[in-house]
Amino acid sequence: MRSPGSMKGLEELGRVRLSRNFFFRDFLFSEISSFYGIPNIPEDPDLAIEAGRHLCEELLEPMQATFGRLHLRSGYRSAKVNEFGNRNNLNCASNANTAADHIWDRRDAQGFMGATACVVVPWLIDHHHEEGDWRKLAWWIHDHLPYGSLCFFPKLWAVNIQWHERPARRIRSFAEPRGILTKPGMANHEGDHSKFYEGFPALAR
Repeated sequence: MRSPGSMKGLEELGRVRLSRNFFFRDFLFSEISSFYGIPNIPEDPDLAIEAGRHLCEELLEPMQATFGRLHLRSGYRSAKVNEFGNRNNLNCASNANTAADHIWDRRDAQGFMGATACVVVPWLIDHHHEEGDWRKLAWWIHDHLPYGSLCFFPKLWAVNIQWHERPARRIRSFAEPRGILTKPGMANHEGDHSKFYEGFPALAR
C-alpha cells in the first residue's frame, strides 16, 4: 500500500483491520496532529500495518478479552508528528528513540520492527486505588504476554505497551514508585509473580 495522498486514501488505510476488534483508524488520532494541523500519516503503511497487527493480536486483544474494553490514549505517530512533539517539548522522544515504538513505520537502529500503544485499563482503576497498584497490572502482563517493554504513567495509570521483534522485557514507571520495576538480569525478573496480582482475572483469549 502506498502512503495515502488523499482523504480517500487515508480513509482506506483506516479501514484496515489489524485484529478482531481493532482497525488502523483506532490508532491514528493524535492531539498534536489535530491541534497543530500535522497529518498523522505513515510513510510506509505496509510496515505500520504489519507491526500494528502484532501489537493488536498478541497484546491488546488478550488484554481486552481479559479486562474488558481498553481506552486507547495514543497509538501510531508519524515521524513528522513525533519530531514536532520532540522539538516542542510535547512528551515525545526523538525519532531515533521512537522508531519501532510509536513510529510503527520505521525500524529501529538495529533493523527491528515494533509498535506501541498507550492504553488505560478501566478495570484496573475501578478495582485498585492504592499508590503503586499499577505494579499489579505490570506483573500480570509480565507473566502472561509477550510484551517488548512497558512504561507506566501517573494519570489513570496509562501504560505504553510495546510489541517488538526483539523484546527487551523491561518495565519502568513515571508513576510512584518511579524507576525500573524489572528488566533482564534483575533478581525479580524470572519466575511466577502471581502473589502480586491476586484476584486478577485469568488470561482470556
